[in-house]
Amino acid sequence: QVHLVESGGGLVQAGGSLRLSCAASGRTFSNYAMGWFRQAPGKEREFVTAINWSGASTKYADSVKGRFTISRDNAKNTVYLQMSSLKPEDTAVYYCAAGVSWRTVRLDTGDYDYWGQGTQVTVSS
Repeated sequence: QVHLVESGGGLVQAGGSLRLSCAASGRTFSNYAMGWFRQAPGKEREFVTAINWSGASTKYADSVKGRFTISRDNAKNTVYLQMSSLKPEDTAVYYCAAGVSWRTVRLDTGDYDYWGQGTQVTVSS
């Protein structure tokens, strides 16, 4: 079992920045991949970014490339999502997810076994 708790969401103006955190407990954190997904009202959950077990490999959706950065601190059992140059279309509930069967970067929701409760990010224009 893995328990995930996100924090750091909120309301920000367009062009601003936010940093989300996701604290994990349960299995050895450094053994598995992590990802961030988001879901806007009326839309399906979509991939944002993912990171491998060590943090050496990452992948980003085209819509956030160059603006968002994922990182992890295995000593703190935490994964981060630094979001900059935020746009109104980034407004969504953001979820972190753990893919305990994988050490490599995973892009598909089906590869993730555990999900956090989500944190709301709202970007005003």
